[in-house]
Amino acid sequence: MMKKRNLLLAACSVIALPCANAATVSRIDVAGNQRMDAESIRILSDVKIGENVGTERANQIAKKLQESGYFSKISVRMSGNVLKIDIKEAPTINMVTIEGNDEISTDDLKKELRTKERTSYDESVIGGDVQRMLTVYQRKGFFGTKIEPKKIELEDNRVNVVYEITEGHPTYITDIDFVGNKKFSDKTLRGEILSREHAWWRFMTQFDVFDEDRIKYDEQMLRQFYMRNGYVDFQVTETNGVFTPDRQYYSVTFTVDEGQKYKFGDLKIDNPFPDVPDEVLYDVIVMSKGDVYNIDEVDETISALRGAVADYGYAFINVDPVPTKNNETKTIDLEFKIQKTNRIYLNNINILGNVRTFDSVIEQLIPMRSGDPFSLQTIEEGRQNLMRTRYFKSVQMVPSRIADENMMNLDIKVEEQPTGELSGGFGWSNINGFMVDAGITENNFMGRGQVVQLRGSIAQYQKQALFSFTEPYMFGRQLSGGFDVSYTMYDYSSLGGFGYDRDSLTISGRMGWKLTDHWSQNVRLSASFDQNYDLQSATGWRDANLYTLGTYLRYYNLDTNFEQNTHTGIVGNLGVAYTGFGGTETYMRYSGDIIGMVKFWDDRWQLRSSLEFGILQSIGGDYISRVYRYFLGGESLRGFDIAGVGSRNWYYTTYSLGGLWKVNGSTQLNFPIFIPDEYQIKGFVFADYGILGKPPKEEYYYAGKPNYIDDDIRTSVGVGIYWNTPMGPMNFSWGWPLKMTKYDREQRFLLSFETQF
Repeated sequence: MMKKRNLLLAACSVIALPCANAATVSRIDVAGNQRMDAESIRILSDVKIGENVGTERANQIAKKLQESGYFSKISVRMSGNVLKIDIKEAPTINMVTIEGNDEISTDDLKKELRTKERTSYDESVIGGDVQRMLTVYQRKGFFGTKIEPKKIELEDNRVNVVYEITEGHPTYITDIDFVGNKKFSDKTLRGEILSREHAWWRFMTQFDVFDEDRIKYDEQMLRQFYMRNGYVDFQVTETNGVFTPDRQYYSVTFTVDEGQKYKFGDLKIDNPFPDVPDEVLYDVIVMSKGDVYNIDEVDETISALRGAVADYGYAFINVDPVPTKNNETKTIDLEFKIQKTNRIYLNNINILGNVRTFDSVIEQLIPMRSGDPFSLQTIEEGRQNLMRTRYFKSVQMVPSRIADENMMNLDIKVEEQPTGELSGGFGWSNINGFMVDAGITENNFMGRGQVVQLRGSIAQYQKQALFSFTEPYMFGRQLSGGFDVSYTMYDYSSLGGFGYDRDSLTISGRMGWKLTDHWSQNVRLSASFDQNYDLQSATGWRDANLYTLGTYLRYYNLDTNFEQNTHTGIVGNLGVAYTGFGGTETYMRYSGDIIGMVKFWDDRWQLRSSLEFGILQSIGGDYISRVYRYFLGGESLRGFDIAGVGSRNWYYTTYSLGGLWKVNGSTQLNFPIFIPDEYQIKGFVFADYGILGKPPKEEYYYAGKPNYIDDDIRTSVGVGIYWNTPMGPMNFSWGWPLKMTKYDREQRFLLSFETQF
């Protein structure tokens, strides 16, 4: 009995112990605070007068205050019935800076920081910042990077935080290998991914530096490559990366399972729209039965089907490709199931975000209006039109369905960007020699879409000043108009076969309009006030006034791969102009040119063919001065000097007499060379031809002796290299004349280079 009583007393003692240490809070005293008032600290502690607080509760209060991040030291205890909270406030961060970074921008690194100015200093947050920045460097291949955070103490309990970075050397990829590939070689697969093996000439790119995110993207690119070539079961089973012993290089190995190759089987379309003809839909299918399965062609067909159905007013349709794999025949049947919807129309078009650009300018650029059938294709066309203006940094077309109605509102959200350009440039070409130019252009003057340009250039053989103004929407219509004032000095007396100098002040007005989606027309009226000096003439400097009225038709229809800068389509111009109206020269000028281009083999190759002609027709037998005639050579007929072909004076054999007409053309094949695409260097081969017509009959004789007069064809072939450098495009070409005369002037090498900055 006594033993049971002792056990009961002991149990009661244990239960009563916490209660014995606890006390009822009658007052909360706060000490050590400087910036934060005591009442705010009491609120953060979450303790109330009248609450019983013991050791365990005091620890909870201290932990809660610590988690707030405002304090570096905290003590919480009961003294009688008074809860005493002694704190030391954490320093306030005055400034956060990053030093020593070159490979990654400060802005990109600051995105990873949780440490902010005017917040409390917290070492745990700073440690997290360091780890996140190290992860960014490791993804870029800089595994040896070290980051040391430093605290610089200031007065008033403030600190500056400095992250000192030592970047070290990038970790290059020395080998890229593949395991399990039997259908495609390692070399082929390396060409399908972004990562590259390290080489000294890749100094302008980072593709040979190990990047974890890029390796993951490489896996996706391999998968897409195999899916384009019929291997629908392809998988990257494993990707391993191993450091070399010195940790300076990284070796990457992709282990793949290629699977079997499949072809397209039966192709069907489930069309739920009676008013959309089946033949229209089947015409847009880009593959045929028996073709090698290609996932890109499936995606292209889905997009084409959406566009074809959208043209009939059915927007937002879904097209689900339903595959049926036949393992025995190694074919995949596809049925494109089109989900049925009602025809939808545009209700309201709202333009948002334009602070500077007038609504009327944007409305002129979009092809849809309220009440039109809703068409994703038309909406995308409008978005591209707006982006091409370069008035906007981004353009979003946001449609929203009106409940219980077959109507759609469209919000056009634009983000404007600066449209003024202060530019300069330098370069060299065979025609103008060394050149320096500068100018200022405003492409959206006063938000009205107007273009104002002031530009000047100084070159070895030519100097020019230009002022230009263009109004793209005269009278609120798609009717452009403008004027140009230019002054040009041509110092051609010692250049090639020209042999003349010319100073020209030209004032012109123009007006243009769109005829169709691809055709446009322009009318131009100009007055030129010239002073000409012809070395073959004894008249010295001669004044000439030319008043010209002309009209020009333009055709433009190109499909462009902007990444490869290749095109498929046709561009053409046709013009006629009359010069006279009481001026010193009277003649008609007829001109035209056409360029056809075809891109092929992954859009990396391009065949380009051009043809150009020009005709000068004298009116009333008037003499046409040599400075206004046609010349061939240089860039217009490679392999020959500038103005290096055509009729010549028997005495002044250096200079061409020019011609009253010309026909010239070129066929050129552009192709990739062994240098990776990222350097944008391509080779080309070409064949040029041209015929320069005869000069006026007054030029057939000089000092009683016949001149060299002909209108024979000239031809040449050659090779070249095109390099789109970071400062601008550069062309090197070598041409060899095949058909020429004894008085023609050759020029085998041609270089041109221009830049804008």
